[in-house]
Amino acid sequence: MTLQFGPNYVRAIAPYVAGKPISEVAREFGLDEAHIVKLASNENPLGMPESAQRAIARAASELGRYPDSNAFELKAALAARYDVPPEWITLGNGSNDILELAAHAFVERGQSIVYSQYSFAVYALATQGLGARHLVTPAVQHGHDLDAMLAAIADDTRLVFVANPNNPTGTFIDGATLEAFIAKVPRHVVVVLDEAYTEYLAAGKRYDSIAWVRRYPNLLVSRTFSKAYGLAGLRIGFAIAQPELTDLLNRLRQPFNVNTLAQAAAVAALADTAFLERSAALNAEGYRLLTAAFERLELEYVPSDGNFVLVRVGSDDGAGGRVNLALLRQGVIVRPVGNYGLPQWLRVTIGLPEENAAFLAALERALA
Repeated sequence: MTLQFGPNYVRAIAPYVAGKPISEVAREFGLDEAHIVKLASNENPLGMPESAQRAIARAASELGRYPDSNAFELKAALAARYDVPPEWITLGNGSNDILELAAHAFVERGQSIVYSQYSFAVYALATQGLGARHLVTPAVQHGHDLDAMLAAIADDTRLVFVANPNNPTGTFIDGATLEAFIAKVPRHVVVVLDEAYTEYLAAGKRYDSIAWVRRYPNLLVSRTFSKAYGLAGLRIGFAIAQPELTDLLNRLRQPFNVNTLAQAAAVAALADTAFLERSAALNAEGYRLLTAAFERLELEYVPSDGNFVLVRVGSDDGAGGRVNLALLRQGVIVRPVGNYGLPQWLRVTIGLPEENAAFLAALERALA
């Protein structure tokens, strides 16, 4: 007899599959790592800012000791930046950690969580890992249908996930529409507003979600240092919410969930506005280049406000996998999104100019 361990709802989880690392593609296809282009994981193509590298070098001598569990300096910097008390801030091992903590803090097994079709895979994973009910609303033009999400809230709903901009589609909800939605959500239901890509928004699209936190005690805003700040490998994210929510998150979070180097790098990166502006400008330039090429190639794409573009590369359900494989053989790594129910599409991170050019050349060959 085969022994089975753990509850059925855990065994039903399909493990998260990350973008292929460069070293794996080099081994699999016999390629030189130096010539491989990775545009799969929405990383900042500029890498880590020099300010953060210097901060890490200074902090390295302290690695024989445990990190500051309360991250005093980083919380102080975040509190000053967003004009909130330090106790309104919770740090996570990446924003994924924040999303998981929120699900465990606010939802019991058997209760429900609302999220949209084509939204970040971690929402489904967090729900399934709790044994909670999935209330998934159909997307509209690949984005959130907020009216449908509001209507889906049931008596046992305790959490709603909203990503803005959304990953993997890049869709965006304007601030006025989003706040109107938050105002209508029952106060016993927590809204997690996942803003991992907010730093890439054009100036005219920006809104003050931190001001909303002051008005809505059931709102939690989640952000990350992995994208525009260039610290993906250090795994650091943060949440801002009123103390009634952050108190529960901090009861669950691991005591040393953000390491010493990550804390030091984040303090430096947060102050490096020049790097952030350069990252946003490079992204906007790359977006124009990629979308112009997609239009020339007559490929449908979803207008994006993140640092990636979702592009349809064929009409049959094998298209995404087929074109992805052809790109891998040429040393270009992008992200197939069949696991999101989008088998005809690929998600492409916006890279450096030469990386974007290499991808487009490889794409034309793959399509041919």
